[in-house]
Amino acid sequence: MHADFLDHPVPHAFAHRGGAGHFPENSWRAFEHAVKLGYAYLETDAHATADGVLVAFHDKTLDRVTDRTGAIAGLPASEVAAARVAGTDPIPLLEDLLGAWPDVRFNIDVKDAPAARPLADLIRRTAAWDRVCITSFSATRLRAIRRLLDRPVCLSTSRVGAAALRIGVPRRILAPAFGHGWVRCAQLPVSLATAPIIGRAHAAGLAVHVWTVNDAAVMTALLDLGADGIMTDQTETLREVLIGRGQWHPRGVS
Repeated sequence: MHADFLDHPVPHAFAHRGGAGHFPENSWRAFEHAVKLGYAYLETDAHATADGVLVAFHDKTLDRVTDRTGAIAGLPASEVAAARVAGTDPIPLLEDLLGAWPDVRFNIDVKDAPAARPLADLIRRTAAWDRVCITSFSATRLRAIRRLLDRPVCLSTSRVGAAALRIGVPRRILAPAFGHGWVRCAQLPVSLATAPIIGRAHAAGLAVHVWTVNDAAVMTALLDLGADGIMTDQTETLREVLIGRGQWHPRGVS
């Protein structure tokens, strides 16, 4: 068991949606490619089917990226399983991903309220407490996860937390609030990843992960600013940037 989700050497390299720049997003092929490259962190999304099965999928509906249509929350798992991402790839079950690579850590974005309870049950059943970081734009969803779990897991800031960092809420207020809420990291879009905001996050005791960064020059600039992690679709590019800086820390290395 990992001592802590964040204890891998920084900077943390996250394969966003498995590494959507190389294979269809959130597909087995994308995840497998990132793992073979040495990624210790995979980023994905969670939706629950009508019968409570968690799938690694970004959108509420199948329409944009698969050969089927319909809202995942309104479909049974058997129908979602028949869909193919980009017409070729099945949608992975989140539990299967966790089981496939026991040494890999998963950043899981809870995309809809019905996913909260199945995700809490999955974390408990698989004892994945130290292997997951839960994030969501919705503070309500993050609070629901907290209420459902028996012990702390790593959480990221919601939009509310990110806004507090942006406007400069004092550290004496932020640090206790984040700690009480199990918040361990600020996951920010590039537009918010400025030196002052990164500094405020660090002062509040948070690691800073920036999404979604696909340009090598921008990756370098963010790392120079002190970002603790980068989320990218271009997993090969980020790996090359980190190797060039002497900061590539593949899975299995601590």
